[in-house]
Parts: sequence; structure tokens; C-alpha cells
Amino acid sequence: MVAHSAAVRWDLRIPGGLDGAVRRSLSGEGVSLAVVTADAPDQHCVLSANQPGHIATWDLARGPVVTTRGAFVAAWGEGIDIDVNVARRAGAAFFGGAGLFLQQISGRQGVVLIHGSGDFDERELAPGEQLVVSTGNLAAFAKEVDYDIVGVRGARRVLFGREGLFMTRLTGPGWVLLQTLKRRRGSGESG
Repeated sequence: MVAHSAAVRWDLRIPGGLDGAVRRSLSGEGVSLAVVTADAPDQHCVLSANQPGHIATWDLARGPVVTTRGAFVAAWGEGIDIDVNVARRAGAAFFGGAGLFLQQISGRQGVVLIHGSGDFDERELAPGEQLVVSTGNLAAFAKEVDYDIVGVRGARRVLFGREGLFMTRLTGPGWVLLQTLKRRRGSGESG
């Protein structure tokens, strides 16, 4: 939170109790969440991320969104639920760049703010369509998108391609939000 108008108040909450706090911290986010409330009309709150980049909006009318470490900024609307999920596949969890724990934000209606380093590239994948993404360039994706890894082939590519051994493979259907810069380690965690 950067600033807010005079009739805005905020408080810290730990949704899900101790279990929720531990799961959020494992996903790279803060233990508690700030809950912001306006006590009068025409109030505002300015939000930001902890490193340079851009903030995109995800309308929950598209369905739930899964965010990678440090990408979730805020959410508002009806029935907002912020949960932490374990990656579906062990390989994706340990070598896919997003980590073992991912945050899933859902709700009956609402908006999610997502931070990306650099600029955003947004794609809608058709059913079965695949997109191979450099590890660390994935910011968020629709819950329906399958998230896995694929090995980089060839010794020259592995040694000199600066991608390492694995890249992230996403399979549609669903929306994918890429970030053009890889997130710096140790920064970008929001809370």
C-alpha cells in the first residue's frame, strides 16, 4: 500500500488461521493479508508491488487465476477466496520456476491485481494448444491450464542457452499471463 485517503482504514488478518498463514508463506507471500475498507464514498487506496514492472487486472468472470511467487498484489469483489495449491506435478514444482506452492484466487465476481516484471504478454490457449515458456517468465494462468515442464534438448542449449535444463510447458484451454523479465530472487513478494 502506497497511500490512502482519510476515510480508508486497513487491518491485518490471517485468513485460514495458522494453516493458511503457513501455506501463504510457503507460496512466497506474506503470512497476513491487509483488508482495506472505505468508511465514506469516493475514497481511494494506491497499491503497488515491491519491484519495477507492471500491474495487470484479472477479471474473475474468466474464472479462478493461479499466480506464481510474488505476482499476487490484491483482490476485491464478492466471495473472494485466496488459497494456496500444491503444484500438480513434482517436476513442475521443483524445476518449473513457479515453485511447489501457487496461490489461487477465486470468487463469484471480482478483480485480481497481478504484478509482472517488465511488460506483460497475454495469451489465450485453445484446448490442447501448448506454449513453452522460459522458466521464471510465467506470472499467472487460468486454473484450467495444465502446468508442467519439458527438458531442454542439446548440450549447447543447456550450457549456453541460459535456460538451464527445463522450460515450463502450458497446455490450454485458458488464459496465460507472461512477464517479459524474470523476477529477481528475494524481491517481489507481496503480502
